[in-house]
Amino acid sequence: MESSLNLLLLLLFLAICHRVLAATSPSGSPSYPEEALPTRSGYVTVNSTTGSAIFYAFYEAQTSYNKIPISESPILIWLQGGPGCSSMLGNLREVGPWILNQELTLEANPGSWNKIFGLVFLDNPIGTGFSIAASNQEIPRNQYDVAKHLFIAIQKFIALDKSFKNRPIYLTGESYAGKYIPALGYYIIKMNSQLPKESRVNLEGVAIGNGLTDPEIQVSTHAINSFYLGLINEKQTAHLEKLQMETIGFVRRGKWSEATDARNRVLDTLTNMTGLATLYDFRRLIPYQNGVVDKFLNNVEVKKALGAKEDKFFERCSNVVSGVLHDDVMKSVKYMVEFLVKNTKVLLYQGQCDLRDGVPSTVAWVRTMRWDGIPRFLEADRKVWKVDGKLAGYVQKWKSLSHVVVLNAGHLMPGDQPVNSQVMIQDWLLERGLFAS
Repeated sequence: MESSLNLLLLLLFLAICHRVLAATSPSGSPSYPEEALPTRSGYVTVNSTTGSAIFYAFYEAQTSYNKIPISESPILIWLQGGPGCSSMLGNLREVGPWILNQELTLEANPGSWNKIFGLVFLDNPIGTGFSIAASNQEIPRNQYDVAKHLFIAIQKFIALDKSFKNRPIYLTGESYAGKYIPALGYYIIKMNSQLPKESRVNLEGVAIGNGLTDPEIQVSTHAINSFYLGLINEKQTAHLEKLQMETIGFVRRGKWSEATDARNRVLDTLTNMTGLATLYDFRRLIPYQNGVVDKFLNNVEVKKALGAKEDKFFERCSNVVSGVLHDDVMKSVKYMVEFLVKNTKVLLYQGQCDLRDGVPSTVAWVRTMRWDGIPRFLEADRKVWKVDGKLAGYVQKWKSLSHVVVLNAGHLMPGDQPVNSQVMIQDWLLERGLFAS
């Protein structure tokens, strides 16, 4: 009896050791469950000479709607910000069908954006996430080159399946994608006018979340916004406003690197003044906990399952790419949004609690847009938005331009309010509810 008990204890001890090793060893981390794998994932080459390529992960729509076959449903393209942050962050922590938890396991996302739409994540620019840059010199240094690579990648993605060709395409994303998305949308429409029909990208709209789009105007809003939130006093406000004006001065003199450094001083000073854990969400006592994405995606079995290069070290945000785009940060793409709102539909949305690229900063630059619909947009009613009878935020809309404020959310809004974000993107795209024409 005693020997049987000892054997049982030994087996129990070995089982516990195995679980500990599996939890702590990269090679023993959970693999990607088959049911959670993307429909397709891998690489599309953007430079056949050098081999530079953009990594993608595509999830087909889960269900059909309005009797429209899944194979004809719209496709959303998600771009992360940074610059240099991987869209696998948006995939595994925000809008993808599976959410990665702190235990490195995947859970079904009730607010996934591929419930009734196809959804593809692109690691952009090259050198970001799993994407491959043959050399640092090939990484784009401006929005034109970013858009050029993305256009090639999207064309090649569409060519992967004949059903993709006629499906409507919508560009979505957040943060620094507030520059990528307008640049890409602008480039697509310009290129479509020069290409035969079979080579065009079927762009139907763009949606920008908590975007950095017109940095000169946006950087001017931090002090006054923080003051009226009760986070800083008048003396601190005056000091911060001085730093903001220094940043704007560099912009107006075309000193782009100095302007980016100056903006960083504004944000660092605000962080120190307020003592906040993060400017991405002033409610949080600790920053967003997204390091699990790096741990999960650096597992060899996970890389194999996704079709990513096994020798590619995954970084959630690349300092190399960020450094290459340093001079681009403070350059405005507002004129591209002005072009887009005349040629397609545009959604701007913000998490209410974001202090970096939040509501006041977006409202400030939108007011200055050169578009004949702006006066009517600014006069439009700001309607109360509810989801399942509960207050979710506010919607303001005129013709092709919509603006949404999502309550109780920060910079990574879909991760904070998954179901409400899903309702928002579906209603906007399908022009339902408060988005009805």
